Amino acid sequence: MLRLFFRRLFESIPTLLILIAVTFFMMRMAPGGPFDSEKRLAPEVEANLRAAYHLDEPLWQQFGRYLWNLAQGDFGPSFQYRDRTVTELIAGGFPVSLQLGGFAMLIAVVVGVALGSLAALRQNKATDYTTMAAAMTGISVPNFVLAPLLVLVFAVYLGWLPAGGLGQASLLDGGWKNLVLPVFTLALTQVAYIARLTRGSMIEVLRSNYIRTARAQGLSTLTILLRHALKPALIPVVSYLGPATAGLVTGSVVIEQIFGLPGLGRYFVNGALNRDYTLVLGIVVFYGALIIAFNLLVDLIYGWLDPRSRE
Repeated sequence: MLRLFFRRLFESIPTLLILIAVTFFMMRMAPGGPFDSEKRLAPEVEANLRAAYHLDEPLWQQFGRYLWNLAQGDFGPSFQYRDRTVTELIAGGFPVSLQLGGFAMLIAVVVGVALGSLAALRQNKATDYTTMAAAMTGISVPNFVLAPLLVLVFAVYLGWLPAGGLGQASLLDGGWKNLVLPVFTLALTQVAYIARLTRGSMIEVLRSNYIRTARAQGLSTLTILLRHALKPALIPVVSYLGPATAGLVTGSVVIEQIFGLPGLGRYFVNGALNRDYTLVLGIVVFYGALIIAFNLLVDLIYGWLDPRSRE
């Protein structure tokens, strides 16, 4: 297992370097610059700013400088948020996105696996058709459609939940109400995907010879499901969870904009619109590193679920 960990870790280094290079040069190729605004700066002022941020250097030199700073954990200064560094912005936005995405993925895994297993046990029956129809609906309805509908119903008409923002209260003191709508919006699509994956995998596992043997021994359906079928059925679900979890915990651009949450997704949009090179690049690198980390974790869990994959 340890050898698998280090092998996957070293294999991910070239991937991360390619991601950094592609993002860096694509940002520089985009029209405009970080100091463009409706009120144009004086040429000498803009020249001084470009020199201060080393934007007057050749691209290869800027890239080398960025890699050197990145190796020391420095994502650079933000052009838009002048008094804050990219590291500070990520440190401030990531806890919000982590909280939002973590709760959403937890709900998605628990509900999705339960619904998928139930549909597999009731294959080709009303429960199966109803569950899969609901899953297809969850996949088909985009987040940017579902979120305003939930706000309209539960915040405007019923007044049960806040329409957006985080509020000042902690989770235990009522702050959890601010997370209900965005978490549910994010979780719904993931529940649908995980339910479909679990159903397909569970049906295949339940047809295996060792499951027939367990039934012949008189074991209950619940015992067979939990002790013998669930672990191998989770293999495709675990493979899906790596990039899905990384995407959720780094912030959903649409959801954070709709609900006014100060997460990474919101910073990414603002940085892209204002050509904040270092902010966009920093979030992309952070996002890429998280995907690699979660995929590495998935490989380790996969090796535990299926020891044959370690070879």
